[in-house]
Amino acid sequence: MAIFDSSAVSAVELEREQYRKSEGLKSVVTSIVSALVLAVVVATALRLSPGWIDVKRSFFNGKVFVESIPTVAQGLLLNLKVLVFAVIGVAIIGTLLAMIRTSRSAVMLPLRWLAAFYTTIMRGIPMLVILYLIGFGVPGLFPKTRIDPVILGTAAVILSYSAYIAEVLRAGFNDVHPSQRAAARSLGLTNLQTLHLVVVPQALRKVAPALMNDFISMQKDVGLISTLGAVDAIRAAQTMQAQTYNFTPYVVASVAFILMSIPFILLNDWYSARLRSRELNGGIV
Repeated sequence: MAIFDSSAVSAVELEREQYRKSEGLKSVVTSIVSALVLAVVVATALRLSPGWIDVKRSFFNGKVFVESIPTVAQGLLLNLKVLVFAVIGVAIIGTLLAMIRTSRSAVMLPLRWLAAFYTTIMRGIPMLVILYLIGFGVPGLFPKTRIDPVILGTAAVILSYSAYIAEVLRAGFNDVHPSQRAAARSLGLTNLQTLHLVVVPQALRKVAPALMNDFISMQKDVGLISTLGAVDAIRAAQTMQAQTYNFTPYVVASVAFILMSIPFILLNDWYSARLRSRELNGGIV
């Protein structure tokens, strides 16, 4: 009768663990070295460029950079406020559109047509054009009433991105296996309860990475409200550029948007890796 040697298994497992750690360390070192080499190559190429001194003076002026931070930061607060309201509005309208498009009720047929028409049109029109249509078209309907451009810009962002979010959510709803709906209905749940308790939670887990990507894109496009006259980070940078005759304030605004996006990019990468790991391990997504 063969005897199971637990110590041998432990030794093998320890050897594998040590190998994984050494490989992980090699990967980290290789990544750092390759990043440094790339940075050196880019820096060298820039310094050898004939016009690098002029570009550095116009776009990377340290004094102008520091002077622009307070003004751009104040404008960035407006971007954050618009983003908060836009996220809420897009979440509500996008979810309603997705629920209408995935409905199987005959009564909802006209609404499904309208929802399909809306998402098709809105996804086909560039964001800047929608901003112009809303920002200058709506005030034209009410010439005696002054409408805040921030409100108009927020509405334009909501109308545009709700179409994208609706399609992402619709794909998530359709990806939930029909057996899940059937099981929920067999337990006595209504259509609305099935959507709320069974379909929506599973769909959100499946499309969360795509939703985060759309959120990051919306975060950047919020800066386009400056075209309507709203004093956000981009408009503040433009004002500073006009005063200093230097483009460095735009770099400050870009850095601000990048810093604002990094947490969501990291969260998206972490969640995508987590879902992929659970799928590979046979877990429930």
